[in-house]
Amino acid sequence: LGWDRVIRSVTNDRIDLSALNGARGGGHLRAVLDEKIHVERAGGTPLYLLLDDISGVSLVSGWAWSRWEDFERDGGFEERRMQMENICTGFATGNSALQAERPPRNNPQVVPLANPNDAHSWHVLPEIEGVAFRRARRIDVWSEDGCFIMDVGFQDSATDPELGRVAIHEYRVHARADALSGELLEISATPHILPFAECPGAIANIQLMVGTPLQEMRTRVIDTLPGVKGCTHLNDLLRGLAEVPVLVGLLA
Repeated sequence: LGWDRVIRSVTNDRIDLSALNGARGGGHLRAVLDEKIHVERAGGTPLYLLLDDISGVSLVSGWAWSRWEDFERDGGFEERRMQMENICTGFATGNSALQAERPPRNNPQVVPLANPNDAHSWHVLPEIEGVAFRRARRIDVWSEDGCFIMDVGFQDSATDPELGRVAIHEYRVHARADALSGELLEISATPHILPFAECPGAIANIQLMVGTPLQEMRTRVIDTLPGVKGCTHLNDLLRGLAEVPVLVGLLA
């Protein structure tokens, strides 16, 4: 991706994705994905989940530079934040995100994702010493009393020259769905790390998603939690629950 969030190149060892070159993260990219790789979206594949994340990742990944050099890079914080007014709960009109002179440096150091006592806890991740941003996601699913239980983790982090790796977003979501209908019965979210004081307010509205069939989460989240009703990154996490039926198919 370039600084303009346009895809310069994208490769995958299973299918040809060159049709996505030139598409822009956030610029109706999901409509392009639906047109170019509709089979992947319809099948709820892991590949689609990764590509769908480009919009959210490209929106926030430039934050990594703030840990290494003057944040005036890429137009500066002031210019960017004015473009983001009312894009989400945290950037609602009057909130601290629109009043701070610079992004708050309230980003804690995070431990490695992999559990050193469990070789299968996470896939191998590259060790990067320079400027880098990472979005990590986890979706665990199991069957219990006629329901599917979901435990979902999400973390956006970046390298830091002094602290190693620090996080800007981290959520955990717990949900329950009916095993026969796939209808979402319960959901709760815990915000662990967020940049602005008002950001956690977004979790209150996710109860509006109860009753939604998991397969419809991608479109329903966008329709139900737009703008200041939701958090851009929490919405990404919730939309990913549309892939749960595929995981459920592996339980047997």
